[in-house]
Amino acid sequence: MTPPFRAALAHMRTQEIVHIARLCQEYPDAISLCFGESDLPTPAVVREAAELAMAQGKTTYADRRGIAPLRQAIQDYHRRTHSLELAPDRISATSSGMTSIMISLQCLVEPGDNVVVVAPIWPNIVIAVESMGATVRFVALEADAGVWSLDLNRVEAECDDRTRAIFVATPNNPTGWTMTADEQRDLLALARRKHTWVIADEVYNRIVYDGSVATPSFLEVAEDDDALFVVQSFSKTWSMTGWRLGWLVHPAGLVHQVGNLSAINSTGSATFIQHAGVAAIQHGEPFVTEMRARCTLGAQTVADAFKGHDRIMAPEVPASFYSFFRIEGAAENPLAYAEDIVRRAGVGIAPGTAFGPGFEGYYRVCFAQDPKRLEVALSRLTAAV
Repeated sequence: MTPPFRAALAHMRTQEIVHIARLCQEYPDAISLCFGESDLPTPAVVREAAELAMAQGKTTYADRRGIAPLRQAIQDYHRRTHSLELAPDRISATSSGMTSIMISLQCLVEPGDNVVVVAPIWPNIVIAVESMGATVRFVALEADAGVWSLDLNRVEAECDDRTRAIFVATPNNPTGWTMTADEQRDLLALARRKHTWVIADEVYNRIVYDGSVATPSFLEVAEDDDALFVVQSFSKTWSMTGWRLGWLVHPAGLVHQVGNLSAINSTGSATFIQHAGVAAIQHGEPFVTEMRARCTLGAQTVADAFKGHDRIMAPEVPASFYSFFRIEGAAENPLAYAEDIVRRAGVGIAPGTAFGPGFEGYYRVCFAQDPKRLEVALSRLTAAV
């Protein structure tokens, strides 16, 4: 008889986004908009840097916190985008944004603890918390008059003496909701009162539509020794989803713990990929402009397609590359409805239930796509709805 495995793993939720994406593969003409990635290829300067690094034999183990040129480039990047001067011991390169999240949780969470999570949220966050033997306490954003907002009083009400962290993605996946600097100050003050940490996912901070270089960062309003982790990734900004490279900004006092956890989680990213990351930061700004232009057009294309539709309500999108919209009458069985859209219309949309409780009837599409392909998909979707 097989020995039992951990109870925390027995009830892992179904990955609904993956399920819909796999269903799309059964229909050759289907257009999947359910994954969070652009169809723009990784910029040539990044690919060429990886090829050169491999040719030079840079394929051996690297420092567990990342090669020195990459950590220096990340330091320079924060200086350029947010006018920040971060100490080198606060920056660690990781093998993905998700690895950064896991390291943060591994530093904080024990079985029986809880993490307050601002929802809707990327489903991997919930799975990560539960895999640590902790529980998630959701605080839902509210869509009032087509604009998402967060009630910090509700966040505070969910915190107790076993709350180890408040997790917030800003810009948010899937809504695009973004915290202001004042809201970030207020959340940090709340965390200090409750003697808990903040884990801030800022992965989409360059995909913003108000003309800013980047959205506000917690690092701009926090003290150096605040109980704060800030998660970043190369995946979205430079279209490097398959490369598996990210970074984590953490208190300097955790430098050795973060390095050790990085070593046991993945031994770090491949060295040649880290050199590609240097190239992305140093030479990839034209691509960031191109990505933002594509997403700006995508956001407008979605808004035009949904405008005036009698069954679709789509809040505005200030940042990120998603639309999280509600379809009237499609809340009873959201996964089955998304399956039906694939079969009838040949379009993959992610059900809102993948992003936390209370979002039945909501669905997410990624609009960082070729404009013509996106128009075809949205035309099929609106007709099917």
